Amino acid sequence: GLESGIFFLYALVMNLWVYPWLILLTLSGILFFPLLFVLWKVLTRWESGRIMRLFIWCYGRAWLAINAPFVRFSREGFDTLKLPRPSILVINHLSFFDIYCMGLFPHSDVAFAVRSWPYKMFWYAPFMHLAQYLNLERIGWQGAFERGRKIFSQQGSLLFFPEGHRSRDGRLQRFYSGPFKLAVETGVPIVPLCISGTEVLLPAGRWWMRPAWIRLAVLPPVDPKGYEGPLGHIALKKQIKTQMAEKLSAMGRR
Repeated sequence: GLESGIFFLYALVMNLWVYPWLILLTLSGILFFPLLFVLWKVLTRWESGRIMRLFIWCYGRAWLAINAPFVRFSREGFDTLKLPRPSILVINHLSFFDIYCMGLFPHSDVAFAVRSWPYKMFWYAPFMHLAQYLNLERIGWQGAFERGRKIFSQQGSLLFFPEGHRSRDGRLQRFYSGPFKLAVETGVPIVPLCISGTEVLLPAGRWWMRPAWIRLAVLPPVDPKGYEGPLGHIALKKQIKTQMAEKLSAMGRR
């Protein structure tokens, strides 16, 4: 009908607008990165990983601006909750663009723990290494724990997708135990995040974007104290997953 035709044209304009600007943003970032990195290093004396994480966060913010004519973005809970630093962030996974949407997060010093496939994008891989992102399939959980402790010692945070990969139907999948073990072992609190709308914008297996409303909600931090013992992390994992499922349901998800 007429309505579906208008929506198709709107989505077409969106794709013709967003992808060229995203390519230009990426190429410009690669081109000017060396100068900006050295300049920021000299001016701030920050550790290299922290600088790179800031630049990636700014890249995400720019991506949000590019999509703003077609995508509504909103945050929930960030104005009323004090987020601990360091912290372990856990978030549900719906789309490749979930990572870009972390530009909605209020601070930049967050390293991502991801699987190997994003490193296959050669134009991103060097920056992920410099940002001290964790390639879980390469270093394993023991390596992730060691590197995580180093990031925590510098007051940086770690973000995990506990499902391990994108959900194909929007439902929360099985959670892996790694981030919850790390929380119990280090005493670093877990901050649950819930995202919705990216599965409309760009679901797994598709490159055609559609207009969407993307919401990022934060839940109260959970202190891992009291979850000690061989099965403590399992109880912590179940609690976090239940809280996230309830919030996603309230946000209109299944």
